[in-house]
Amino acid sequence: MKRINLEGPDPHFIGCWDIEQNSLCDELVNFFESHEEKHEAGKSAGGVDLEAKSSIDIAVHPRDLKTDEYKIIKGYIDFLFVCYKDYTEQFPFLGSILPNTDIGSFNIQKYLPGGHFKLPHSERTSIQNSFRALAWMSYLNDVEDGGTTIFTHQNMEVKPEKGKTLIWPAEWTHAHAGNIVNSGEKYIITGWMHFPHEAR
Repeated sequence: MKRINLEGPDPHFIGCWDIEQNSLCDELVNFFESHEEKHEAGKSAGGVDLEAKSSIDIAVHPRDLKTDEYKIIKGYIDFLFVCYKDYTEQFPFLGSILPNTDIGSFNIQKYLPGGHFKLPHSERTSIQNSFRALAWMSYLNDVEDGGTTIFTHQNMEVKPEKGKTLIWPAEWTHAHAGNIVNSGEKYIITGWMHFPHEAR
C-alpha cells in the first residue's frame, strides 16, 4: 500500500492510496464477470434512474465475506482497513471519535461506454443513512477516456487508474459525480464506513 497525495485545496480530506498489487484488481474484475447472475441495474437514492446513474452492480453483504466464494473480496476489505488506519493517523481527531468502523453492504460496479453517475450526490443525506462517516472507492482498471470523479466543492477531478483507492467524508461537503465513460469500460468497488452497529 502506497499513499498518494492528490493535488487540490489544503486540506481536502480525500485520502488516496495505490493498491500496488494489481492482481487483486484483476481478480475483483474476474469475480464480477464470472457472477453474471448477481448483476443488477445500478441504483441511486431514487432507485433505478438511468439519467442519474447508468451502471451494472453486484451488491456484497457482510455475511457474504464469511464464505469461500467471496474470499478475494474479503482480501480486498483487509487492504481497505489498512488504508482506513492510515487515514485516521493523518487526522487524529477522526481516530478519536471513530477508532473502529463497520462496513455494511457495498457494491462492485461496471460502467459501459456512456455509463456514468453524473448526478452530484453525497453519501449522508438523510436520517436513514446518517450513520455513514466515510465513503470509499477503488478503481479496478485504467480508463483512458472519461469516467473521472469530480468533487464539486473541492474543484478536483480524479482520473480512474487501476488500484487507486479513495477515502473521503460522507458529508455534503464532498458532493461528487462520475463523468461519462467515453470509451472502454470502468470497474470500481465502492461503499461506506460507518459508526459501529449491528451489520445490516
